[in-house]
Amino acid sequence: MSEAVLQKGRAIAARDPTAVRLLLIGLSLAFLCLFLVAPFAVVATEAFHAGARFYLDALTEPEALAAILLTLKIAAIVVPLNTAIGICAAWAIAKFEFPMKSALITLIDLPFSVSPVVSGLVFVLLFGAQGLVGSWLDPHDVKIIFAIPGMALATIFVTCPFVARELIPVMQQLGNADEEAALSLGASGWKTFLTVTLPNVRWALLAGVLLCNARAMGEFGAVSVVSGHIRGLTNTIPLQVEILYNEYNLGAAFALATLLALLALVTLGLKAFLEGRGRSGLLARD
Repeated sequence: MSEAVLQKGRAIAARDPTAVRLLLIGLSLAFLCLFLVAPFAVVATEAFHAGARFYLDALTEPEALAAILLTLKIAAIVVPLNTAIGICAAWAIAKFEFPMKSALITLIDLPFSVSPVVSGLVFVLLFGAQGLVGSWLDPHDVKIIFAIPGMALATIFVTCPFVARELIPVMQQLGNADEEAALSLGASGWKTFLTVTLPNVRWALLAGVLLCNARAMGEFGAVSVVSGHIRGLTNTIPLQVEILYNEYNLGAAFALATLLALLALVTLGLKAFLEGRGRSGLLARD
């Protein structure tokens, strides 16, 4: 989309009556305050209700530290794998025509339409003690369900679309001209990918990785089904928050919840920044 088209769109929008624009802006701000700002404020207020010392003690308690470490460990496994998968899928869809292309796009979007709880249950049916594969794994002492591998698999499933969905429209808009020029000048396919394709989509890639990481660290439904809720061993931050809340340890629950809230705010801010840089780059190319 060129700058001229954007300017034309802004000019058309500016013709709307001032009252209409103010009403729409007011409704948007009211919605954001009610459903976003207010919950964040409640979480922060409750977390520090007993003082900063209690807040720090809640975050440094052994089970809380174990939950934080496990969350970071799962994100470290999931994000690189989904980044590689997303890049490959986006490259294939945006750059090539092949049979079953629409089926691949549908499969990428599948985690958006399937409940995370259902996806976790599928892994239990596959790798559980009475599952299709679990009956072979259990005698060989291979632990998938109620262990880190199962939690990582469930998280990979629910987060796999993010990188691909950020890259596909950008790659389609850029087309194949730059890659074809590099190849015609004698560059290898791998060098073309590293020096042409990746730099062109770097902002979209970073945005996808950011969203994937945020969802991986905040995932609850799928991980809850396959984790077993073993305190200090298989509880991530969201699961630990639920346990503390159910035990009426509200201060500690909200203290841990602030980490997820802070992650959400940072993710939104960085995503807006990266999308702005990506749009600027595309406009500069046009």
